[in-house]
Amino acid sequence: MSHFIELDGQSIPVTLRWNKQARRLILRLNLKEDGIIVTLPHGVSTHEGLEMASRNKVWIANQFSKQPQAMKFAHGQEISLRGRPHTLIHQPEARGTVWREGDQIFIAGKTEFFQRRLTDWLKKQAKSDIHALAHDMAAQLGKEVKRISVRDTVSRWGSCSSTGNLSFNWRLIMAPEDIFEYVIAHEVSHLRHMDHSPAFWETVASFNVDAKKSRHWLKKHGALLQKAGR
Repeated sequence: MSHFIELDGQSIPVTLRWNKQARRLILRLNLKEDGIIVTLPHGVSTHEGLEMASRNKVWIANQFSKQPQAMKFAHGQEISLRGRPHTLIHQPEARGTVWREGDQIFIAGKTEFFQRRLTDWLKKQAKSDIHALAHDMAAQLGKEVKRISVRDTVSRWGSCSSTGNLSFNWRLIMAPEDIFEYVIAHEVSHLRHMDHSPAFWETVASFNVDAKKSRHWLKKHGALLQKAGR
């Protein structure tokens, strides 16, 4: 069943998630759906979850007001590929899909295909670049990456499973080079340490990345990057 709360004349979708390990109700934004998520301890009712969301409408409105607006890709727009600026050029009469020449990215076909074609191309670039760097870093640790996937995630930039599978947000391809490398180093380091112990951070630092600076950049600019191409 779908749930909503009214906020400033708009219906905001509410996702309720029960977690046996939760000790209290937790409220956070669901940026992917422009809604909110309420995590509930086992046994707490739907009514209590929705009541909690309603009581916090002011907080929800303030949090949404801080979020950058979605930014669809457009002809003439400049985007970054691993820190290098590129200009998007729409060529509706051209054959093919997407290709790069120097500092320009050309997107062929009708306007209604522009977003999807460019997004698909960026995802392929992300997977290719991440795949190469992640496997190289893992080899330096004497570890093996089982599988790499790129996703349209909102809450995290990367993850590492206990089985050695790595997952990354495809928008990392548009982050500065040092941020791109840091996120990959972070997840690859989890192949050795599935925690955030001092030993883990020493492993991250062994890849010559600045964790503190990178985490600060993601905290400051990550929300804006998440809106690109939506």
